[in-house]
Amino acid sequence: QVHLVESGGGLVQAGGSLTLSCAASASNFDLNEMRWYRQAPGKQRELVASQLTSGSTKYADSVKGRFTISRDNSKNTVTLQMNSLKPEDTAVYYCNLHGMGFEPYDFWGQGTQVTVSS
Repeated sequence: QVHLVESGGGLVQAGGSLTLSCAASASNFDLNEMRWYRQAPGKQRELVASQLTSGSTKYADSVKGRFTISRDNSKNTVTLQMNSLKPEDTAVYYCNLHGMGFEPYDFWGQGTQVTVSS
């Protein structure tokens, strides 16, 4: 079983920055894709950023140039640096570990609230 624990959420003014962290208890952390999702009230959960085992990254258009995902395989952690935050970034942010065994698998953190005030 994999456990993911997020931290770093909070309240920030528009234009500010926050760094989210996710610690994973996975023995094969470096073999899995790491993702950050978010879900705003009344909206579907959306993929914000992902980082493959190769290190390559992908971002939602809405956060490109403002958010940066990075992983430290030696510490089993992944972070999401969020700059130039906007009120529309307000959501619960979830860390996700995505992998492929005999079939795809996903593990989720409990989520951390990010609130951006205007």
